Amino acid sequence: MPHPLPLTGITVLSLEQAVAAPFATRQLADLGARVIKVERPGGDFARRYDTTVHGQASYFVWLNRSKESITLDVKSAPGREVLGELVAGADVFVQNLAPGAAARLGLSAEELQARHSALVTCAISGYGTSGPWAHRKAYDLLVQCQTGLLSLTGTPEEAVRVGISVADIAAGMYAYSGILSALYTRATTGRAPAVEVSLFDALAEWMSQPAYYTRYGGTQPPRVGARHATVAPYGVFTARDGQDVLFSVQNEPEWVALCRVFLGRPELAGDPRFATGPARVAHREALDGIVAARFAALDGEEAVALLDAANIAHAGVNSVADFLEHPVLTERGRWREVGLPDGAPPMRALVPPAGLSGVSPRMGPVPAAGEHTENILAELGRGPDDVARLRARGVVGTPRPEAAGA
Repeated sequence: MPHPLPLTGITVLSLEQAVAAPFATRQLADLGARVIKVERPGGDFARRYDTTVHGQASYFVWLNRSKESITLDVKSAPGREVLGELVAGADVFVQNLAPGAAARLGLSAEELQARHSALVTCAISGYGTSGPWAHRKAYDLLVQCQTGLLSLTGTPEEAVRVGISVADIAAGMYAYSGILSALYTRATTGRAPAVEVSLFDALAEWMSQPAYYTRYGGTQPPRVGARHATVAPYGVFTARDGQDVLFSVQNEPEWVALCRVFLGRPELAGDPRFATGPARVAHREALDGIVAARFAALDGEEAVALLDAANIAHAGVNSVADFLEHPVLTERGRWREVGLPDGAPPMRALVPPAGLSGVSPRMGPVPAAGEHTENILAELGRGPDDVARLRARGVVGTPRPEAAGA
C-alpha cells in the first residue's frame, strides 16, 4: 500500500507570480498540500510567457500543476476581504509581490502573525525586505549580474547568462525548505516562524566558493567556457570523428590513470608541470594540447572506452532534445502525464527529484486561470448572488469553463 502524501491536510495560500514562489509552492503541492494560487483577474502574467506547450506557457505548466486557482483583485476592498478569509483558513501564506506591496495590503509577516499566530508566512523578494535595496525590483538576470555570477560564466571574450532561471530556482528551493522547516517547528514547538528568502541571498549562497577563492586568493576565477577555473584537465575535447566528449580529472589517482591508460604516457604523471592540481591549472594550455592531440587520434567510441578503462567520468555534449530521450529518464520511468487547461492534450512532466519510499508524488493538472474561484468562494460561505456581484465589480475574473486536462 502506498503511504499517504506527507503534507496532506496542509493548506497553502499563495499570492504568487512568475517563477520563485510558484516553484516553492508546486513542490509543496507535489507532497500533498492543498495550494490555492491567487491570481490577478487577468491571470498570472507567466501564463503568457510563451505558447509552446499545447498553447500553454512552458514556465507556467512547469511551476503550477496540482494547484487550485482563484482570480482576485486584492487591491479592492472586497478582494482584500476575501483574501483575509482565505488567510484565516491557511497553514502557510506565501507571497512574492513587488517591493512594498505586501505591507500596503496588510500582508507583512508581522501583521499576519499578529492575527494568526499559527500561520507560517514566507516572503520572497529580490534583495530582501529590509536594507538599502529593499525597494528595488529584481528579476533573474539582474541578480545573476549583481552576485557576480555573470562575470564567471562564458568565455574570456564574452560573459554569458546561465541558460535557466537559476536565481529564481535557488530562491524557490530555499523557500520550499524553509517552509518545511517552519512547519516542523510549528508541529514540535507550537511556534510558527516567518520565512524570508531573497533571490539575491539565495544566489549569493551559491556563489560562496568563487567568493572565498577571490577574497583569499586575491583574484577571481576567470571565465573559461566549458573548462573549469580551478581544475585541469577539464573540458570538451573533439575526437577524430567529430564526437565531442567532456571529462575532468578530479584527483591524483585519476590523473595517474589518465596518463597511463588514456594518454599512454605514464611518465607525464610525475612531470613537475602536471604533478599537482594547481600545477596542472597553471600549465593548462600545454596540458590541454596534449589531451586534444590524443583525442584527435581516436574515434569517439575509442576515446570513451579508454576513459571508461581508466575509471574517469565523462559525458557527451547533449542537446535538449537528447536530454528528453535520455535513458536515465526513460528507463527509470521519470516521465508522467499531467493535464493542461483549455482542453489541451496532456503534457509529459518530470517526476520530482526527491523520492520518498512508498510515496507517489501528486502530479495533478495545471489549472486554468480562476478555474476554482466559485468552489473556493463557496467554501467561504459565499453564494451565487454574492459571487455574481464580485464578478460584476471585477473583484474576481470571468470564469473559465474548461476544466484542466479536459
